[in-house]
Amino acid sequence: MPKRPINAANDQDKDERYRAPALDKGLDILELLSEQPGGLTRAEIVKAMGRGPSEVYRMLERLVARDYVSRSPEGDRYALTMKLFILAHRHPPVRRLVARALPLMDAFASEAGQSCHLVVPEGGAALVVAHASCPGNWEFGIRIGAHIELLTTSSGHILLAFLDEQAQSELAMRWEGTKQAEARDRLEPVLKAYREAGHRVGPSQQMRAIEDISVPILSPDGYAIAVLTCPYIQRLDDKQADIDQTLLLLKDVAAKLSLS
Repeated sequence: MPKRPINAANDQDKDERYRAPALDKGLDILELLSEQPGGLTRAEIVKAMGRGPSEVYRMLERLVARDYVSRSPEGDRYALTMKLFILAHRHPPVRRLVARALPLMDAFASEAGQSCHLVVPEGGAALVVAHASCPGNWEFGIRIGAHIELLTTSSGHILLAFLDEQAQSELAMRWEGTKQAEARDRLEPVLKAYREAGHRVGPSQQMRAIEDISVPILSPDGYAIAVLTCPYIQRLDDKQADIDQTLLLLKDVAAKLSLS
């Protein structure tokens, strides 16, 4: 009888020794749902996993309780929440994005004479993860770590305009039956225009006399993984790029950071 290689035997022994069936079931469900933007019913999950209905049900209930999975209002369709995405923001990929972005943002701020900030989605809102100051004495900025609204900010509008299908589905479930859902529906024509233009330039919804310029940083599929926003201030005492030049400079930074 041929002998197994020692390393292969050791690897299999380790796999058997450290098995955690309950954890494996939970991970299997998360991986299955990650491939289904519209979610799955409990029966579909049971069939796909080849496990008993009761054990799948118990695991689903724990995942719902811990907010990794959401249950539809009808009660029998399950989808991933944004929690895994939020946890990922605390992981090196976001730090790597910030590390790559900061030198480019600093160069933009110096050339345009304007500040800018980097925003990533976080649940039903957005999070400011980086900021670059312009070299002059005057600027408008937002603090790192600030949570901002999706429906009432330039960065939020661009995130909404370029959300992937899974994130859109999760937001729809989160906002179902609320004023936010109604506001999101009213925004759709505006968001469509932003998608077609590839950016937003318009008055700030928080401060007078500021024009917000926002551009998406895109995934390989063309969805927003982050947004760069410049709160453009027209100063009277210094030379600076005009708003059209500033838009081009900001788009160049976004293009260098995009994965598409």
